[in-house]
Amino acid sequence: MNLQKVTFKNAKGETLVGRLALPANQVPHNFVLFAHCFTCNKNFKAVKNISKALTAEGYGVLRFDFTGLGESEGEFSDSNFSGNVEDLVEAATYLKENYTSPTLIIGHSLGGAAAILASQKISSIRAIATIGAPSSPLHVKHIFKNDIDTINTKGAAEVNIGGRSFTIKQQFLEDLKSNTFEETLRNIGKSILILHSPQDTVVEIKNAEEIYLAAHHPKSFVSLDGADHLLNNPIDASYVGKIIGSWSKRYLEMPESKALETEQEVVASLDNADGFTTQMKVGSHYITADEPVSYGGNNFGPSPYELVSAGLSACTAMTIQMYAKRKKWPVENVEVHISYKKTHATDCENCESNEAKIDTFSRAIKLTGDLDEKQISRIMEIADKCPVHRTLHSETRVITTLINN
Repeated sequence: MNLQKVTFKNAKGETLVGRLALPANQVPHNFVLFAHCFTCNKNFKAVKNISKALTAEGYGVLRFDFTGLGESEGEFSDSNFSGNVEDLVEAATYLKENYTSPTLIIGHSLGGAAAILASQKISSIRAIATIGAPSSPLHVKHIFKNDIDTINTKGAAEVNIGGRSFTIKQQFLEDLKSNTFEETLRNIGKSILILHSPQDTVVEIKNAEEIYLAAHHPKSFVSLDGADHLLNNPIDASYVGKIIGSWSKRYLEMPESKALETEQEVVASLDNADGFTTQMKVGSHYITADEPVSYGGNNFGPSPYELVSAGLSACTAMTIQMYAKRKKWPVENVEVHISYKKTHATDCENCESNEAKIDTFSRAIKLTGDLDEKQISRIMEIADKCPVHRTLHSETRVITTLINN
């Protein structure tokens, strides 16, 4: 997952700060807008874990701090629920102008209510997913119910939410009252997925039922059995991301992609328009290779020589641990640091010259464990016997044939 810092303006001209997470190949098939929970921010653990699961499925995810929260400008005390909805609209505009309009919107807790209303103002949205969302924005009042009298009589109150203090003004309560979305749900005309935990003690499960009954098909419900409201368990958050990613593909336009196949161990595929960004299938794993920006690449993945260095590093670590286990030596951890002297670009400029083929791998090994000098000395000898090391030192042939289309 590649993470980029982005900024855009809200309706008042204040700067909002977000993070745009992209899949490994940097080319999302769809963009997602994420609305975090009340007084949370873009770096909230559940938001990050859900985003990570979605990027693994090929989505690009924009998560950002609402006005007055996290790194975003503005005063939280002057913000309100309607402002959150407008922030989502501005975020969608940013994606439209700089990437591609979002097609999926996700909202957690009160962010779910904001996502539902924002979806009506963002024409590109085709699917909505809510997580632990209330069936009315007014539900959030219960978080500061003990302070409502103070807010009504004095116009504002300092409220403790999750161990942090926030000023809640009367205009915030009035704004919540004005935003009911039962009619919005009835006329939404977009696919909706409702995820909710039966054990949610902050927003009770009946809210999910009310949203489901109000919405028209296509609509789906998934029970997050055992999860808490904030999805503090990373396993729950990852599950949510995978479910949303799989469900939404039924309702979004997905580009046709030809999966890489080979009868060999590795295949690399590079289109003319992709520069150095190369898609690879390595065994049963899919990865992206590239070159650094300084060499004309996009740095979306390791370079070819970095991949060779990675093979030597991994093989060395495996060989040392295998030997130590056989000897019953206490090697708790082994780190193998590799660097390669020559750049790939320089090498290719001199491919016709054998004298240019001076390959030097610098390898540094760190051992953790109660080892004596004799054991350490032997382990260092064993490092040179790793299969990849021996391959690099041996005479190697590359036999090339042409595959007819």
